[in-house]
Amino acid sequence: MAMKPIEWLGNRVRILDQTRLPQEEVYLELNHYQDIASAITELKIRGAPAIGVAGGYGVALGALEIEAKSRDEFLGKLRGVSQTLAATRPTARNLFRAIDRMQAVAEAAEDIDQTKRALIDEVVKIHSEEAEATKKLSQLGAELIHDSFTILTHCNTGVLATTGYGTALGVIKWAKEQGKNIKVLATETRPLLQGARITTWELKRADIP
Repeated sequence: MAMKPIEWLGNRVRILDQTRLPQEEVYLELNHYQDIASAITELKIRGAPAIGVAGGYGVALGALEIEAKSRDEFLGKLRGVSQTLAATRPTARNLFRAIDRMQAVAEAAEDIDQTKRALIDEVVKIHSEEAEATKKLSQLGAELIHDSFTILTHCNTGVLATTGYGTALGVIKWAKEQGKNIKVLATETRPLLQGARITTWELKRADIP
């Protein structure tokens, strides 16, 4: 079964806690937008594309929690949710892009119930688009990889960083699936050792030496 580092469960989000890897594979269920914000800040979710998807789910969770008597009150509270999530990782452009999309959907909806439904639909769409984009990137990039290549990687750019197929690591995995004989040198990536801890874990799962 394909690994799902972030998964929407209808009214909550399940994530793979990346801080526990590679020793433990621990999944957490997050019920509140503040939980999403904390998970990003604490690097339980990391990688700009994955952070963007998580931020979108955070907006959706926040919307479900809001109690308001008017649409204006609802939108005001939702902006507060978005601001909290945006502050978790100021350098992640994907996060701001996802939040802006969610906010635009909220502004366009006609009533509160419709807004909540529309936000859930939108973040599921964002997640799907991210997965499809990384798959396409991996397919195209794999054409540049030849048999017997040894590839040097830095940090982590696989499914855990993107929630999709991966970017640079996705290219490597797709080349492996094409039957190419490749090896990977994964740098430690200090101080958090994303390469030593997470990339090597993904490579082992993909049976790539």
